[in-house]
Amino acid sequence: MLLNNFRSTVIKFKPKICQSILLTIVIVLLDGISSSAQSPKQNLNIVFIGNSITQGAQLSLPDVESPPAQACVHLRAQHNIGTVTYSNQGYSGFTTVDFLPATAKAFPKVEAAAHAFTDKKALLIFSIKLGTNDSAIEGPNGSPVSPNAYQHNLKTIADSLLKEFPGCIIIFNHPIWYSPNTYNGAKYLAEGLKRLQRYIPKIDRLVAAYASAYPKQVFVGDTKGFAYFKKNYLTALRPEEGHQGTFYLHPNKSGAGELGYFWGEAIIRVLNER
Repeated sequence: MLLNNFRSTVIKFKPKICQSILLTIVIVLLDGISSSAQSPKQNLNIVFIGNSITQGAQLSLPDVESPPAQACVHLRAQHNIGTVTYSNQGYSGFTTVDFLPATAKAFPKVEAAAHAFTDKKALLIFSIKLGTNDSAIEGPNGSPVSPNAYQHNLKTIADSLLKEFPGCIIIFNHPIWYSPNTYNGAKYLAEGLKRLQRYIPKIDRLVAAYASAYPKQVFVGDTKGFAYFKKNYLTALRPEEGHQGTFYLHPNKSGAGELGYFWGEAIIRVLNER
């Protein structure tokens, strides 16, 4: 008799227990959705460091068509990113030597750009793409820059930025392909292209070396650009006349948009990894 009453009680209250459990689940889910919706978006201040490719040389409207501008368009479309302010510190013909603090040529401009951002709480990012001019046989400042010297120069630049701007993020993008007959005011050719490719593992090793001293502050950025432009140079790079015929070095509007997308995706990946 007592056992039957117990079973009857359990059966009687089971629906209410289920309703209570369901209500609890709904409340937890709603709290999670609400918390997610209220999470503050990440504001970004980005300084793009580079050469004529970063600058947007050969483009009709570099202020809107350059890779940095296009990267920021992509970033602003992300649901978890708020304001994106950037400075394009790309200078035609510049090498890593030109950006060394000791030369006092481009580095003071980079410093000024970083200090000029008004939102001091935004995450400061330095997106760097250098190497094209370093790889030249002759012409640009310091060229040809050996792979070891290239790595040393990048480290000097990064060390100085990390010291002056604690908490900043540094992203090293791989350099992109150019045709082996490239020879304009500077002489690149196949020798330069071969040297450029030897820079890539130096970037990867440098970033790996920062893992312990500056965890989650120094990253490898885009790694797709080189192969993309090698494959699609006829449609993504601008044909230019040089000393050895038509060469391909600078992205056209379409190519700049693609490169900007690559750089933007690299920044998104870095934000997700932090």
